[in-house]
Amino acid sequence: MNGRERVLGMLVKAQSDGAYSNLLLDSSLAGNNEDRAFVTALFYGVTERRMTLDHIIRTYSNTEFDDIENETLQLLRMGIYQLMYMDIPDSAAVNETVKLAPQRSKGYVNAVLRAFIRDGKRLDTDGLDELGKLSVTYSCAKWIVKMWAKDYGIEKTENMLRSSFGRPPVYARVNTIVCDADDLIYELAEDGVKAERYHDSDTCVVMLDAVGIEKLRAYRNGLFHIQDISSQTCCEAASPCEGDTVIDICAAPGGKSFTLAELMNNNGTVYSSDLYESRVKLIEQGAGRLGLDIVRARVSDASVFDVKLPQADVVLCDVPCSGLGVIRRKPEIKYKKKDELAGLPVIQKKILENAANYVRPGGRLVYSTCTLNKAENENIADQFAAEHTGFDLIDAKTFFPETDGGDGFFFAVFEKRQK
Repeated sequence: MNGRERVLGMLVKAQSDGAYSNLLLDSSLAGNNEDRAFVTALFYGVTERRMTLDHIIRTYSNTEFDDIENETLQLLRMGIYQLMYMDIPDSAAVNETVKLAPQRSKGYVNAVLRAFIRDGKRLDTDGLDELGKLSVTYSCAKWIVKMWAKDYGIEKTENMLRSSFGRPPVYARVNTIVCDADDLIYELAEDGVKAERYHDSDTCVVMLDAVGIEKLRAYRNGLFHIQDISSQTCCEAASPCEGDTVIDICAAPGGKSFTLAELMNNNGTVYSSDLYESRVKLIEQGAGRLGLDIVRARVSDASVFDVKLPQADVVLCDVPCSGLGVIRRKPEIKYKKKDELAGLPVIQKKILENAANYVRPGGRLVYSTCTLNKAENENIADQFAAEHTGFDLIDAKTFFPETDGGDGFFFAVFEKRQK
């Protein structure tokens, strides 16, 4: 099976099953390095540019878009993506795509692709309004573009959309209990992986060519865990101290709990909770690999008060969110319908208010999301501050990929007043 066949199979499966692209790609590449770079580029590229590609298909197809069979549609997307965005000869892009088409649709696929070439391989957005042009050009649902334009303005929105393509950096949090950044960089080099300090950080490195991370000796030996720099900064803003009691209320798969435990020098207690037993096991496994014995993984519903949890010095609630800050990792999120995410602020506020019950006087409460949406971020923090006068908002930050380098992310830190 060649690279294009593998990409076709993944795209068909993603369309029919709704599976996340990163999981499909990891599964496909496991143990098969042949054409890895090409497969990754084409599969992610088609997924990232789906709305743009479909706009072009609608322009050049004589068949109603909704009547195009799934396999044929994926082939058209693959062919147009290669023609428009990859350094591949037009003849090769067309011929190799047509070869994969069922006999009944070879002529149709060939006709659409060649019509696109004859017209100069251009994207025609004439007739669309300003938001519609941004939506088609950057392949993002119009309701998201409209929301971002309202929250951040048109210029900022276009910068956010432009930065939503391509693979994000892979950040590793150094397990400072057992090594330092230089040790980790050396050990990764021994594994054949190049890494460098992130802005001279002692606790974060950027892995420049990471493949098969879980198979690396440095990973198996617990020298690091993968965590985006935005998330690492959030943990640092929580400012846990040695000996503290900390609660991470929506913890799985555990990255923030691990960083908090490392910031505490593995001294104190981190209650790391999640709703599902299977995800709690991931926390236990990760803490065990890293040698963080102060992490106590447990099943708990973040929205319901748990009498078994103690008062804590730090409570972190990284709530379920729309994920609009991680669309470089999961581009499918760009195509979600607005009503799929409409109820999130209610859930988020409920979790934050419940988390506040665990904070001791003088302690800190941290609210965070991996989304860029003021309704889920600043608005929730402001509402909480207005309704809970016993808490002071002492820090808040929004991270944007195009300026900060990591995932889109938001956190707010509150301090509970002493009685």
